[in-house]
Amino acid sequence: MITGIAASTGISIAKAYLFEQPNLNVEKKLIENVELEIDRLEKALDQAKQELIQIKDHALKELGQDKADIFAAHLLVLSDPELINPIKEKIQMEKVNAEFSLKEVSALFIVMFEQMDNEYMKERAADIRDVTNRVQAHLLGVTIPNLNLINEEVIIIAEDLTPSDTAQLNRQFVKGFTTNIGGRTSHSAIMARSLEIPAVVGTKNVTKLVKPGDLVIVDGLDGKVIINPSTEEIDHYNEKKVSLEKEKQEWAKLKNSATVSLDGEHVELAANIGTPNDVQGVLNNGGEGVGLYRTEFLYMGREQLPTEEEQFVAYKTVLENMQGKPVVVRTLDIGGDKELPYLHFPKEMNPFLGYRAIRLCLDQQEIFRTQLRALLRASTYGHLKIMFPMIATLEEFLEAKSILLEEKELLVSQGEEVSSTIEVGMMVEIPATAIMADQFAKEVDFFSIGTNDLIQYTMAVDRMNEQVAYLYQPYHPAILRLVKMVVDAAHKEGKWVGMCGEMAGDQTAIPILLAMGLDEFSMSASSILPARSLISKLNKKELEDLIPTLLSFKSGAEVESYIKSIVLNNDGKL
Repeated sequence: MITGIAASTGISIAKAYLFEQPNLNVEKKLIENVELEIDRLEKALDQAKQELIQIKDHALKELGQDKADIFAAHLLVLSDPELINPIKEKIQMEKVNAEFSLKEVSALFIVMFEQMDNEYMKERAADIRDVTNRVQAHLLGVTIPNLNLINEEVIIIAEDLTPSDTAQLNRQFVKGFTTNIGGRTSHSAIMARSLEIPAVVGTKNVTKLVKPGDLVIVDGLDGKVIINPSTEEIDHYNEKKVSLEKEKQEWAKLKNSATVSLDGEHVELAANIGTPNDVQGVLNNGGEGVGLYRTEFLYMGREQLPTEEEQFVAYKTVLENMQGKPVVVRTLDIGGDKELPYLHFPKEMNPFLGYRAIRLCLDQQEIFRTQLRALLRASTYGHLKIMFPMIATLEEFLEAKSILLEEKELLVSQGEEVSSTIEVGMMVEIPATAIMADQFAKEVDFFSIGTNDLIQYTMAVDRMNEQVAYLYQPYHPAILRLVKMVVDAAHKEGKWVGMCGEMAGDQTAIPILLAMGLDEFSMSASSILPARSLISKLNKKELEDLIPTLLSFKSGAEVESYIKSIVLNNDGKL
């Protein structure tokens, strides 16, 4: 058995299909005719573009607009002078073959993105590799395998799957996939969830252990891959598969229900989204709101800042489509580690602790004010709540709120209609903010705890660094104490508290957070119904008695073991 990262839930059992990329090794060759070599490059770029257009159209039909947008971004990469011009210049200046120049220049970009601290930006390295490999294949005259031609039930075994590979998967025949590399936020993982194909990624060596035709089980629930399973193992996973389907049917019945604990306590289950296209998934999964709208995606994959009108349309679309349900919009959270080429951010030694999020917005106020005006104008189309990211000091929050109110007054004086019920809150993702929550609570309308960063900063650990990843401990008592402090401080002032980090959708964490009094849980849309089902089986008041014990433990492992033994052994009941 191999273990990896559970990227897409479900169980699949089928024979292995080893997917291998063609050999794209190239040698350095000196050339004499520079124009001819650049013509070859141009022709390969055009061929790659034509293929990507076809893949984009296929993705639009099978996966929706937001996934098709990935390939629109790939097409932009192939037209990006920052990538293409250096390739041509290398051919001209060094008189080398196009294949070698492409390989050398693209490698520089890939390394640059891979070294970024932000997970989203790291994944952009995979995009560049995907696009440039396609061009390289045309230069070398080799064919990239077309997964769309598979016509029998298989599980794909691969080093990695690029976005264009994944977009071509035929759900009728591809029952699952597993890869050596990748994470939960890689495009292949995101697409697997969209396709509802079970997937396990990041196994490190699955391609070395599986042979073509081997029978394979992919357990996308627990991140396991079983090669040539025994009869008992097949029976076990078939039963698990049936059980999961029954659970899904039960969860589906909760789609239009409120989220209420066994003892009648109501909490709100919302979803995290990145684009207006994600709203349908929220509604399909019974989301009671949007707890985190990451607006930075509006600013990425383009060559200039989005205009106020472009932003207004996006925010209005989300608010209208959510049909009056609350939408928490996080203002621009970018900078430092998340570079926008057109803004020319300074290079930093510690970008996660540097010039980013609200720090950038307060410094470059025209960017901030443009976004706030767009949000304020859109506010009459739904139930808008605005929150500021990366707040470290009370002064930052007050200044950001003051700018918001200034823009509101200005719009009203110009005759624009602005909602009078907009709530203004902030992310709690810095330990200092959590510790000072009693002071912040007097000024905010709400808190949203961003556990991904809060854990990282509290434990002083880069969660993307495999050597220290063991320190990324959501259940550590230090984290739980901070969360409890924030909830208590907010409630003392009559304010509500949400959570929009990964922890909010964690089945083990949910009983603890419910007991602490968390008011809103925001998670991936597909996690909402399982969370609602779990909460409906929990008695909040009884769980509250466990909090002192949980906070007294010495380690996250003790907390996890204790809560799991209680919840799981009793089928979610205490």
